[in-house]
Amino acid sequence: MDFTMGATAAKLRGELRRLITDEVPADYLGAFTDDPADLAVAQRFCATLAGRGLLCLAWPEEFGGRGASIWEQTVVREEMWAQHEPRGAQYMGVNWVGPTIMRHGTPEQQRKHLPPIARGEVVWCQGFSEPEAGSDLASLRTTARRDGDGWAISGQKIWTSYASMAQWCFLLARTSNAGRKQQGLTVFLLPMTHPGITVRPIASMLGPHHLNEVFFDGVRATEADVLGAVDHGWSVVQEVLAFERVGIARYARCERLLHAAPEVLGESWDEIPEVLRGRWARMLTRCRRARLLAYQVLSLQSSGTVAPGDAAAYRIAVTRLDQESAEVLVELAAAVPADSETRRRFRRAVHDHWRYANAATVASGSIEVQRILLARELLTAPGSGWERPATESAAGAVRSRRRQAGRVGS
Repeated sequence: MDFTMGATAAKLRGELRRLITDEVPADYLGAFTDDPADLAVAQRFCATLAGRGLLCLAWPEEFGGRGASIWEQTVVREEMWAQHEPRGAQYMGVNWVGPTIMRHGTPEQQRKHLPPIARGEVVWCQGFSEPEAGSDLASLRTTARRDGDGWAISGQKIWTSYASMAQWCFLLARTSNAGRKQQGLTVFLLPMTHPGITVRPIASMLGPHHLNEVFFDGVRATEADVLGAVDHGWSVVQEVLAFERVGIARYARCERLLHAAPEVLGESWDEIPEVLRGRWARMLTRCRRARLLAYQVLSLQSSGTVAPGDAAAYRIAVTRLDQESAEVLVELAAAVPADSETRRRFRRAVHDHWRYANAATVASGSIEVQRILLARELLTAPGSGWERPATESAAGAVRSRRRQAGRVGS
């Protein structure tokens, strides 16, 4: 495996790192802090990326991208997440809202929504989870009822990131009760300025804008707001979740902070207990493992063969890495004297990483749900008795997922 991805990717990494050094303050720890200046940094940086065609690098040119490969877009993801995501909330529109509209949107929806995302001008939020429909998303109760030539939407969403600052909501609602609970669901693209939408922030240690309750009280929607086919939104959402779960390169930040620890500690590194240094080395190994899983899923995704179990295997590995590396880094940071700005900055970055990592195994589907998805795919593989599948490629995929299951489930 060539982790550098070749000369083109290396050149792109260099360009992104120079931009970050020039445009983002050295002590930046994300857009959604108590300091409004941090959000302003992200908004300016998004405009810079968009102006250079780097925000939606892998999008087709007709939608505002540069037609680059998925691997070049992966370089962008890795460099952004490693540096505390200076795109702010834009990754949501870039990683999965835009691609989903490309696949399922009407030409009018594509003309309306894709250019503003590519320019970094619009923030989206995701209206999925509800008080009684989190891990079991298909049990949601928000309803969209026929009302003349449109729809009236009522219900409640919760844990909605960025809802207080978003201009648009990617909303999942129930439009019928026929058949299984996964049937009768529809995706709507709704402006957050609609009368009848109320946003209430939820206080958390993640900072402002992250978590909110959103209430819909008879919100009007038209047929033009429906994404895909009415009552068939579940298949759209499955694609969304696959994109979302591999879209954040969590391993990149873990790896950067782990590599920084010996340099920051300097001569004191040799005084770190051997057991702790051993854990540090294991975390670096697991960073590489998570990266390999991400690349495998991205390869499958680009060929159109990704399955829920593939994304789940990666998600399990990377969220556990996020949390366990954070614990190691906290112990290492405790040994770092705060006697220079570089060392103080490292300690703040570790603390920020630890805060976010605590939510890693819940966000975008809990780790328990990911294990169920992975187990279900393994147990329903061709032959169902773990026999060798009919094709060599399928056999390779199943063997790979068996190995992943043994590793990420341990």
